[in-house]
Amino acid sequence: MKILHTSDWHLGQYFMGKSRKSEHSALIDWLFDCVEKNAIDLVLIAGDIFDTGSPPSYARELYNTLVLGLRHRHCQLVIVAGNHDSVSMLNESSSLLAELNTYVVAAATPQQPHQHVIELYEKGSDKVAGLLCAIPYIRPRDIVLSEAGEDERGKQGLLAEQIKVFYHEVYQIAQEKSVALGGVPILGSGHLTTLGASVSESVREIYVGSLESFPLDFFPPFSYLALGHIHRPQKVAGLEHVRYSGSPIALSFDELGSQKGVVIVDYSKSLANPIIETLSIPCFQPMLSVSGDISCVVKALKNALDTLDLKDKEAPLWAEVTLVSDEYVSDLYRQLQQALDDLPIELLRVKRQLKTQAQAMDNTNQETLSELSVEQVFERCLQSAHIEDEKPALTRLFKHHYQGMLSKQQELDNENL
Repeated sequence: MKILHTSDWHLGQYFMGKSRKSEHSALIDWLFDCVEKNAIDLVLIAGDIFDTGSPPSYARELYNTLVLGLRHRHCQLVIVAGNHDSVSMLNESSSLLAELNTYVVAAATPQQPHQHVIELYEKGSDKVAGLLCAIPYIRPRDIVLSEAGEDERGKQGLLAEQIKVFYHEVYQIAQEKSVALGGVPILGSGHLTTLGASVSESVREIYVGSLESFPLDFFPPFSYLALGHIHRPQKVAGLEHVRYSGSPIALSFDELGSQKGVVIVDYSKSLANPIIETLSIPCFQPMLSVSGDISCVVKALKNALDTLDLKDKEAPLWAEVTLVSDEYVSDLYRQLQQALDDLPIELLRVKRQLKTQAQAMDNTNQETLSELSVEQVFERCLQSAHIEDEKPALTRLFKHHYQGMLSKQQELDNENL
């Protein structure tokens, strides 16, 4: 059995006013070829198949094309809903799609956990080769009720615990089935943020004011965990079998640094130790983000055209430009347009940044909060505040209070022991 894991297609998305229809159409054609060449038995889309709850008609047509194309290739399709998807819209055709070998899980149903266990088959066989705990994006109202007087930390803890319980209840049902079937592998899915995942600017926070990220050790011991919501492909905590496939096309300019792809999980040689690999997706729409002064930006864009060899003006390069300068340029967009006249380039976003800001960003090396200690975070704050005279006093106060907090925490730990 071979499984292809993908997520976050966002059919119907408009990127800064530009339709992604042609890209998604090309993606579906590529996927069909991939399924045939790699003998894929199941395609799993881990959430956000659509960009909005009311997608345009062409997005629904692409959805139908995907379903029918995989049905024609005798490939099972499982779609779990994401935070962008409409439960009612996905549910309206789920019973019909089930007759076409497509299974849609639109909402979490804690009262009926057995509905989340889907049997997986090899092509041309009625034998169950695996089980999927198909868990979609979990809306807090579907799984837990807040209690009066509960603080924010209490709400977060309660929600995380209830999600954990739900996952384990579904896994328990799958485990019993697996034993009855002779020990087939159990896979899981999820559409959420786990601790340690790296996000991009196109990712919407989904537990605002509540649970921001779900602890990895709260998941059951799945053979493979297919995650969605984060658009950058990545392993979670360095684990081979816990992955975000990432979005198949770049949904923001800051995603251009990561190669888009799908994850193939191959159980054909071993049920206990599947071969897990990433298959790269070609770029269907050239995009580029450049920064510098006007001359540097224009040169970079023209060099990109030479590299891409873009001849067709109907498929232009989409560009984001950041002008780095301490001087105010009132007609920046017009100057760029004139410099790029008659070239197949569309400027989707033009920004201005002061040189001092750019240098500060370079000095931080794009550090993330998780990579810094408490002391380093404090140092970065002082550096950005530009209050040289007050630094010594603020540093003394910080060290005094921080050491006091550590001492109190140590005392509490000793009492608990």
